[in-house]
Amino acid sequence: MPTYSYACKQCGHRFDAVQSFSDAALTECPECGGEVRKQYGSIGVTFNGSGFYRTDSRGSSGAASGGSSSSSTSSKSETKTSAPSSAS
Repeated sequence: MPTYSYACKQCGHRFDAVQSFSDAALTECPECGGEVRKQYGSIGVTFNGSGFYRTDSRGSSGAASGGSSSSSTSSKSETKTSAPSSAS
């Protein structure tokens, strides 16, 4: 179960509460009875593996062969379009 941090808007008391995801958020300070708000901080998530960055999805050999195939495709299409134009 996750631990949530709260802070009172009136007295400034800060405290943590272990709650389920389905539990309602706390609204009352245990010290003064004032209104509380959730505190959001950094989370401990680490993304490991490939595919999380733009450069991870492309290999150095894949980029070169991908560039070659797209350039040969464009030169083929230019050849096809230029051949009918010269025949006309």
